[in-house]
Amino acid sequence: MKICIVKTSSMGDVIHTLPALTDAQKAVSNLQVDWVVEQPFAEIPRWHSAVNQVIPVAIRRWRKNLLQAQTWQEWRAYKQQLQATEYDAVIDAQGLLKSAFLATRLAKGAKYGYDKNSAREGLSACFYDHKFDIPYQQHAVERIRKLLAHSLGYQLPDEIGDYGIARHFANFCENQTGCNPYIIAIHATTRADKHWNESYWAELFKQLTAQDVEIHLPWGNPQEYQRAERLALVSERIKVLPKLSLTALAQQIAGAESVISVDTGLSHLTASLDKKNVILYGATDPNLIGAYGKNQIYLTANGMDRILPEMVLEKL
Repeated sequence: MKICIVKTSSMGDVIHTLPALTDAQKAVSNLQVDWVVEQPFAEIPRWHSAVNQVIPVAIRRWRKNLLQAQTWQEWRAYKQQLQATEYDAVIDAQGLLKSAFLATRLAKGAKYGYDKNSAREGLSACFYDHKFDIPYQQHAVERIRKLLAHSLGYQLPDEIGDYGIARHFANFCENQTGCNPYIIAIHATTRADKHWNESYWAELFKQLTAQDVEIHLPWGNPQEYQRAERLALVSERIKVLPKLSLTALAQQIAGAESVISVDTGLSHLTASLDKKNVILYGATDPNLIGAYGKNQIYLTANGMDRILPEMVLEKL
């Protein structure tokens, strides 16, 4: 059976789709999945064994460069790749007008998606042949698992969803020479109110490195790199990682003893690898979009400044 999944962004949303693929792979024989996804996240679907082909799309970039010839060349190549296969089902797990109009509508095969009351943008339901009522008041992972189960006609398993990618990164650290045990601290996020105070990070790192704990700091842009460099001054046992691809970063997380993170896409990546993660939720509610999976430890408060270093240490 050949299906096409449309889930283009963001990192967390793409990762949240993986457990549904694991369910479908177990329930449907000879399942082959093609996946339409934004280019920056194209590595993620390739980690799952059910995925046959990744079809990258660059809607965000194309919108900013509509007058450039390269944009239209890439658009034609994308359409050709998308329409090269006749699918048994095209499932729009994004639920947006742009995903329905620029991806789901163009793919060949019966279209499945959320109904107008369940989609993030109700008008997207106009593009589907089969629509399902899947209420919002549940975790995003469970909504997508139900969407695929309804679309492909199998019963949803009772157990917690399995991302199906942890084994892809198994034994990373064992294969590295001179790899000491370490903790990863994911200190960067896009929203200012989700950041944890640098003085709190510094205090936490002082106490951890005093116990001979090694800490690795990832980063994704110059501002995050500068913060990591400042925090690394706390101790020589703190290592600022080089700029990494998503795959290389997933390998680093998979090799860690545990992770401490703010609410960001990398916290969802950590959850998908079944890695123990202490996550700081002082600005957001984790019940609907928090990191889903095994070993996820929530620290919640009414404001990030109310989550203290000793509270994180206690959870660790």
